[in-house]
Amino acid sequence: MNMKPSPHEGIDAIEAYVAGASKLSGASQVMKLSSNESPLGCSPEALKAIGETNAEGVSRYPDASAKPLRTALANHHDIEAERIICGAGSDELFHLLGRAYLRSGDEVLYSAHGFLVYPIVAQSANAVSVAVPEKSLRTDIDAILSAVTQRTRVVFIANPNNPTGSYLNADDIRRLHQGLRGDILLVLDGAYAEYVQADDYDAGIELARNESNVLMTRTFSKAYGLAGLRVGWGYAAGDILETLNKVRSPFNVSGVAQSAAIAALKDERFLQSSIEHNNKWLPWLLENINNAGFEAFPSVGNFLLVRIPPPLTAPEADAFLQKKGIILRRMGAYGLHDCLRLSIGLERENRAVVEALGEIAPQPRELAASS
Repeated sequence: MNMKPSPHEGIDAIEAYVAGASKLSGASQVMKLSSNESPLGCSPEALKAIGETNAEGVSRYPDASAKPLRTALANHHDIEAERIICGAGSDELFHLLGRAYLRSGDEVLYSAHGFLVYPIVAQSANAVSVAVPEKSLRTDIDAILSAVTQRTRVVFIANPNNPTGSYLNADDIRRLHQGLRGDILLVLDGAYAEYVQADDYDAGIELARNESNVLMTRTFSKAYGLAGLRVGWGYAAGDILETLNKVRSPFNVSGVAQSAAIAALKDERFLQSSIEHNNKWLPWLLENINNAGFEAFPSVGNFLLVRIPPPLTAPEADAFLQKKGIILRRMGAYGLHDCLRLSIGLERENRAVVEALGEIAPQPRELAASS
């Protein structure tokens, strides 16, 4: 008999996450605008901290609980260090949550066009992922509350949401939380929080501080430009942190990553320059892409969701852009088969995208001013 190890049925059902492309066959130089990375890179202070890591810093284990980084985060955000957990990106924290809180048959709710890792977390635990329909590409609170059953254990909310760029305001989030049972864990994924300029936005710190069933997560991968080092963190009630730390691998954030993140956190001037760059080019791209006859949706993140109007298809538009050395992200995996997602790039990259789209534009357009 030919026997071999086999995973549980939930694993077989998973469609593995596919990251944004970074290379093109035959192209020596590409403009990668597929992964919502910071176009300005990271803080020079973070690079300096990486370079100053000596041989002992590499050969010795880092602090097992990332205490130096947790302390820096606590001081920066005026929160308690003992209620912070750090991970290899916020993705790791989601998977820890799945291991700790989900059982076979439990349900995980998330918005239909939410981050693809959420259903993977559910299926990894042999739980059921439930994609709740959105309303006008925005998380529908009433629909989520209506989808709750006795088996619901976790609700993931990306706020702002990737890839739609929409967000829920503070009142929206409070209403959602108030409508959930106390045994349902509400996860507020604030990966793009630093970019949001709206006065009514709240990443969820106060809710996580005051409620026993809220986990807020953040990352250094986006505005801080440290995607390659994989640093994320979460803030929650002590009971949640104690549980997650039981299943967290020790030394899960390297010493180099901790040092770079601490330095990046201190360099507020660089962070502000990244935000200002986004504030300048996000509306410029939105206006010019829409003027060309495409449909770019308003966004509060560092990316735009762009709908490609017929008879042109999103794969056709993507293939044309790739011939120009420009890589965007196809959205078929998110159920948005007629869309591409565009990360905000450097000035030359932003202009190149608009010029390239102009060549296949449904209608003529004039470039808007860039300032």
